[in-house]
Amino acid sequence: PPPMKKHPITLLILITTATLELAAEQPNVVLIYGDDVGYGDVGAYGSKMIPTPNIDRLAAEGLVFTDGHCQASTCTPSRFSLLTGIYAFRHGIGILPPGAPLTVPTDILTLPKVFQKAGYTTAIVGKWHLGLGTEQSPADWNAEVKPGPLEVGFDKCFLLPSTNDRVPCVYLDNHTVVNLDPSDPLYIGTPPENFNGSTYPDGKINRNAMTYYESSKGHDNSIINGIGRIGYMFGGKTALWNDEEMADEFVVRMREYIAEKKDEPFFLFFSSQDIHVPRTPHPRFHGTTGLGYRGDAMVQFDWSTGEIMKTLEEHGLTENTIVIFSSDNGPTYDNGYLDGSEPKKAGLPGDADDRGHFGAGPYRGGKSSIYEGGTRVPFIVRWPARIKPGTSDALVSQTDLLASFAALLEVELAEDEAPDSRNILPALLGEDKTGLPFMIEEARGKIALREGPWKYIHDESPKLAKSGRKKKNADPAELYNLDDDVAETTNLLEENPEVASKMKDLIQSLIDTGRTR
Repeated sequence: PPPMKKHPITLLILITTATLELAAEQPNVVLIYGDDVGYGDVGAYGSKMIPTPNIDRLAAEGLVFTDGHCQASTCTPSRFSLLTGIYAFRHGIGILPPGAPLTVPTDILTLPKVFQKAGYTTAIVGKWHLGLGTEQSPADWNAEVKPGPLEVGFDKCFLLPSTNDRVPCVYLDNHTVVNLDPSDPLYIGTPPENFNGSTYPDGKINRNAMTYYESSKGHDNSIINGIGRIGYMFGGKTALWNDEEMADEFVVRMREYIAEKKDEPFFLFFSSQDIHVPRTPHPRFHGTTGLGYRGDAMVQFDWSTGEIMKTLEEHGLTENTIVIFSSDNGPTYDNGYLDGSEPKKAGLPGDADDRGHFGAGPYRGGKSSIYEGGTRVPFIVRWPARIKPGTSDALVSQTDLLASFAALLEVELAEDEAPDSRNILPALLGEDKTGLPFMIEEARGKIALREGPWKYIHDESPKLAKSGRKKKNADPAELYNLDDDVAETTNLLEENPEVASKMKDLIQSLIDTGRTR
């Protein structure tokens, strides 16, 4: 008998099914990245004084990791590791000053380049702080500002170039400073001779110009919008951002990007300035917590998260979009400004301060610290099409997102690409409850190793350990069992010398071989 003809409706069903299966293999990805947001600053992680209903909803609909980490306890190193899959200490990456050159090599594989290889469009909206220009050719703020995000894998960027407490206090749209008047050119550091453009008060000699609030330490160079900054800038007055409207501006750009790219797979890195200093939440958020501007800025960040979720819903993208929520390092309080955020009593690990809040939750330390509060941060993954809501104790790190997404999207990694990034996709999907067998943590000049219940803090900086030289009066090594002592209060080094010795050898091996994967 002749072959049966496929009915048009059957054919349509087959095509639709195939299309849906293809779409499921290319989910959109939105990475929501907070700045200085601690483990204990989110309701889903135990915060009682900061209302975060949108982040809590994301947590209820996704997988909440209790042992999720950024790479380092300061911003630039964490962001570098996230985007490159390389431990920051290998490149000597520290917190960048104003005007620093681009730290990410343009000729290596990066997280956004993985998505580009898989046919995605890519964008970053928000804080950058990974440098712009090169040492040989510093960024020219009055021309095309590059290399930067577009040269390391992003198709589009709308940037806070450095941090909101550093100059220049302007936005960058792709390669161009937004609203810059050519007759009032912008310079960082030192202006050219015969400069006659806009100038700003110098906080070192005119503290009274700090009309928004005063700095407590540093942050006293150019005073912009009544707030002291790190570094000096000249010119560019029409291009100055409005601090209180920054979150709104980033949300507008986010909505525009998703609306434009809704019909093709996209990767959006939404890199918020909240809750970094200077904290300047929009007035509509003032007083929403009893924790000063820091708490109120966290409520603003929760609002931004809600706007992202709402935008995905409006375009029917919720089901097949992976949303990851995390932070670049643990919490800090005053950190440079008298903004009413510093508690009278800082609080011990696991203890609330005099107002009832501790930003690191049950963990010790915070920003710049080698202890768990420095890198253990909120880490939530939602993908309704594939991930069942719940909680996971698996050990996971942002450094491993690159290899994990490469695995998901079937992008093959060369041997020398992302050498410290490992495929933890099963853990991110909730299929593996263990995660990483071991993991490096970094702080300023310090390095630690997590392995099972143990945490070993090295008695040498990674730089010295690599060189073989010894530091005089080095801090002693430390060893903690986190199963019994999450607050790292009891050093077990003397009781467990064999454990410490093996972990020290593993750290040295990771330093010497130059790779983890």
